[in-house]
Amino acid sequence: MANLSASGIQLVQNLSQRHGVSTDAVTHMLIAVQNGNGSMAQFSHPEFGGSGQWMSGGMTMVSDLFNNQLKCLVNNLCSDISNALANHQTTPFSGSFQSQSQNGMHSQSQAAGQIGSGNSLFVPDSSSNWWPQELGTPSAIGSQNTVRYAYFANNHRLAVTTGGQPWVYDTLDHQIGGFGQQQGGGQSITFTSQYGTVNLSTLPVVSRDGAKVQAAPVMPAAAQTPDQPLPPAVQPRFDILSTPSSAASDLSLNQKNGEDVIATLERLGGLMEKGYITKEEFAAKKSELLNRI
Repeated sequence: MANLSASGIQLVQNLSQRHGVSTDAVTHMLIAVQNGNGSMAQFSHPEFGGSGQWMSGGMTMVSDLFNNQLKCLVNNLCSDISNALANHQTTPFSGSFQSQSQNGMHSQSQAAGQIGSGNSLFVPDSSSNWWPQELGTPSAIGSQNTVRYAYFANNHRLAVTTGGQPWVYDTLDHQIGGFGQQQGGGQSITFTSQYGTVNLSTLPVVSRDGAKVQAAPVMPAAAQTPDQPLPPAVQPRFDILSTPSSAASDLSLNQKNGEDVIATLERLGGLMEKGYITKEEFAAKKSELLNRI
């Protein structure tokens, strides 16, 4: 039973006998409740009917919606686990992300060191603090499949790793509350904040594999919300009359040596017919050009 201390192993065995489920199922649920700060759990195990959720206070959801016996089993087991975690917690719970994958499978990671920080039911693991130490203590941690997250709300930083060196993102003004993983054609990661669902790739990268990254200019977070349509692209307007006689002056400045004056006058005449320059401007430029002949 990876990550469990002697007292944790004993608890799993006792709960297994009490509730009539395997030690693997109890361990899975123990990790799920621990990740939910002892008051909630997202789980996916065949002995509990697949995916489901539990929340302290009576909310229990299982895939078999009308299986009240299964709901009762899950609620009783999770309540016992919640009480045991509270009795063995040596430090305050840190925040925990709610993560949901699109296919509903493998939404919980049981990687060593990801859970159990500050609880005597688990063996401390030196790899638990996988994020850069200068970020301090995260306000929330979480995992999904092979991806692990650590959110530092006060520092506006988010660390993400798939087992190697973490990537650190600037969270701007986002107040992150959860993560999701698209598992269709790609493996894009999204998160939820006060702006709704946002793609992780929209955040500027602060460091990658331990190396600092020069941040590129990024649009304010409020303008990146997927539900807010972007303003229509503004077509550049060539304002030929930005200053008096500027069109005629620009043409004169840009003339190459030897350019035919008559051709220039014809072009100016076309501009006048289209209303881009006035008759007075055309006449002034015409006089200037003819004086050069």
